[in-house]
Amino acid sequence: MRVAVVEGDGIGHEVIPVAKRALEVLRPDMEFFPVEVGYGRWERTGQAITEDEIDALASADTILFGAVTTPPSPDYRSVIVRIRKELDLYANLRPVWGEGFDILVVRENTEGLYSGVEKIEQDSACTVRCITRKGSERIARFACGFARSRTGLTIGHKANVLKSDVFFRGICIAEANAAGVPWKECFIDALCLDILQHPERYDVIVTTNMFGDILSDVAAYLVGGLGLLPSGNLGERHALFEPVHGSAPDIAGKNLANPIAALRSASMLLMHRANDPESARLIETAINRVRARDVRTRDMGGMYGTVEFGNEIIRELESLIRR
Repeated sequence: MRVAVVEGDGIGHEVIPVAKRALEVLRPDMEFFPVEVGYGRWERTGQAITEDEIDALASADTILFGAVTTPPSPDYRSVIVRIRKELDLYANLRPVWGEGFDILVVRENTEGLYSGVEKIEQDSACTVRCITRKGSERIARFACGFARSRTGLTIGHKANVLKSDVFFRGICIAEANAAGVPWKECFIDALCLDILQHPERYDVIVTTNMFGDILSDVAAYLVGGLGLLPSGNLGERHALFEPVHGSAPDIAGKNLANPIAALRSASMLLMHRANDPESARLIETAINRVRARDVRTRDMGGMYGTVEFGNEIIRELESLIRR
């Protein structure tokens, strides 16, 4: 299996090497090759990503992705949004789990407010929210595929205000009924609150692009923050796995970043792309054992740096393999 490794910007340069080391320990048969994209590349060359990098990513069996900085500039196009669209990574999986709850947010990943249909004029700016039948049907079917083996589906929307969500809601309901999946619905603003107050009420949640982005970040509060959560971007042919956190330039290069989200992204890669659930389980076991020894990064109340915490994880994985 050929794995494209994109460190990106900021703390991506620190957390992705830890995840890559974990994969090397667990799967020495994997072949890794680097691909450079991001804001740092743009500052140096004037291009954050080119067709050559898109082609390189498309040639890989899967992608391990770090984090990229996206400045609030009218002239800068998001690298990760472009990759998702170019490789048609239409489904974004964002699991959030803890004591008494196990939630999977399934977010449509290529349209909505991130469609790229927008303009800025002298006295106004406009971003078009594109919701298509094709995009809605396939994300609903994707979510139903997970919901069949779990307790049911929640459709997150704002159909009381947005006609595009009336459209999305109707398609999701039709797909759930066709699949025989029990469903309920919730306005997305109420859902953001209720998921924090009653996370045990939710299992698989399907929603649109922007709403899914916000909801999954809100849900990160349940487990201690964005530094702990992974995500998977999946399509028919390609897949990319990345931590949900950003590039965190304020702590970049200071050995402060928590690599758990990157490690769990590697675990998702093993589960969903390499069809290797045993190796995926070993990463989570290693994380739990290291944390049980009170080995924690500073954001979790510990004193370990990124490198030192990563070394402890690798030692634990090597010990688990020997057993």
